[in-house]
Amino acid sequence: MIRYALICDDGHAFEAWFSSSADYDAQVERGLVECPHCGSIQISKQIMAPAVRTARKVEARQAASVNGAADFETLARKVKAHIRSNYDYVGSDFAKEAKAIHEGDKPERLIYGETTPEERDQLKADEVPVAPLPEPFAPTPPKKAN
Repeated sequence: MIRYALICDDGHAFEAWFSSSADYDAQVERGLVECPHCGSIQISKQIMAPAVRTARKVEARQAASVNGAADFETLARKVKAHIRSNYDYVGSDFAKEAKAIHEGDKPERLIYGETTPEERDQLKADEVPVAPLPEPFAPTPPKKAN
């Protein structure tokens, strides 16, 4: 497969894939390639730099993948620390606290905790703006004092 950078006679740039150079030529000649922006069939190729995969590029991509995982873990730790430092843990009272804050019965503050599926459904029905924390970002609840 070949990817071509194309341009129509109105100057709209776009890309398209073809099985071969000959396939591109045949489709353009038959008027089958058209600009997705304006529908023009007056199409020509733009100058493109070839995408050549070298061993160095593959190694760099693999290193970025490993670094990306490390970066994600660092981000997750920072998010957890931010939540622990700036939010009040309310445990299983989360639904009750969130609703009371939303309705103005309690002062506004940042909270986190747990809910049951039924409580989540009720918060949604009551239009209380809450969202679950994805597992990598959810801090471990603080230990209870004896």
